[in-house]
Amino acid sequence: MTTPHTRNDGTTTPHTWGYLADDAPAPPTLRLQLGALQTLCRQTFAVRLAALLVGTPFALANTTTGTPRYAALAAGVLGSTASYAMLRDWHRFGPRVLAHPSLMALDLLFVATLLFTASPASPLAYATVCTPLLSGLLYGWRGTGVFTGLQLVVLVTVFRAWSHHPGAGANTVLLAGFCVAAGIIGVTLRNLVFRFGAAGQALAEVNARLAVAEAVASERARLAREMHDSVAKTLHGLALTAEALAASADHADPGTLKHQATTVAAAARRAATESRHVLTHLRARTDDSPAPTDLARELRSYATDFTARTSIPTTLDVTTDVTAHPHLPPDTVHHLLAITSEALENIRRHARATHVRLTLETTPPDALLLRVEDDGTGVPHPVPPLADLTRSGHFGLLGMAERARALGGGLDIARTPGGGTAIEVRAPASLAPRKAAVHA
Repeated sequence: MTTPHTRNDGTTTPHTWGYLADDAPAPPTLRLQLGALQTLCRQTFAVRLAALLVGTPFALANTTTGTPRYAALAAGVLGSTASYAMLRDWHRFGPRVLAHPSLMALDLLFVATLLFTASPASPLAYATVCTPLLSGLLYGWRGTGVFTGLQLVVLVTVFRAWSHHPGAGANTVLLAGFCVAAGIIGVTLRNLVFRFGAAGQALAEVNARLAVAEAVASERARLAREMHDSVAKTLHGLALTAEALAASADHADPGTLKHQATTVAAAARRAATESRHVLTHLRARTDDSPAPTDLARELRSYATDFTARTSIPTTLDVTTDVTAHPHLPPDTVHHLLAITSEALENIRRHARATHVRLTLETTPPDALLLRVEDDGTGVPHPVPPLADLTRSGHFGLLGMAERARALGGGLDIARTPGGGTAIEVRAPASLAPRKAAVHA
């Protein structure tokens, strides 16, 4: 038998009358839900097996000798054997029962045989309650309605055959009530399994979209930091030099113009080089085993270069603990060097400093402390919050804070006792993710 199934796009497709036919729609991924239904069906046969094992001795004790007792014994043994087989090999028989509801007629035949041999008043009769429970789990409201109705017809027929037996009427009514309740419970459990499955699928999709959005936002922020820390600075200097060249074009001597033009060309080449460096770094992020970098050596190179470019004496203090373990994860080195470069650039532009000091040391238990300190004009006192500095256009500070957070560390910006500025970065020596705050 088949029933039409309406998709979300309005089209209808026929499929086998079974667990997809009605009630709560099945979620797109059914593996987990079918596994849960399989477990419930196996438990149903476990309940029937327990009822048969417990009820058979009572049925034999209350049955007259001869053919009735042998019939009750045969029904109990055959029912226990069949229930055990379904419990053990449901993965083999279950798909056939799901695809062919007509196979449930065999279960109804067993119910009829059990009731006719043991009577509705026998404890064995309550094993028949599992039939509407199973049909509710497998086929939903329509399925359990059909099979529960047929079982009620069987109960009425059996009652007529055993009406002379004491208590047959009351037990038949009680058994009928249990069958109806079991069918309702089966359908409710089935719908709960599918609805929880649909909710889990929707939650997984939402989490996937959020993860993608977070990854995109993180990558955009990272690209913004890279561009600000490299190409943007060079282009800004290129623009200033070009403006100076344009302003002096009318009255400057050819030698000066040539020098300024050479400076513009060099800045343009530097911007192109830095752009290639950013692109190379983007591709290098897919490398699983990048070469380690010596942070202390790179910082020493930064200090030497800064002194040569600005004529501001720059010193580097490195503790023996750091030099004993020179190789750090490349991402840690990259972020710390970028923070150092931005701090030095801010000193060159704004601090009017006469001395810069870089300090790299380790702090217990396994963390790095990088400090960039100058004796210049310093930041305002008290230090404005980082959000205020960002709104005023200090995107370099925002990039430094984001890099510190990416390392699982923290960034502190403060005035020194002498009036200068001290930028301090605390970061773990490994790339283990940690929570950290940014203070300003």
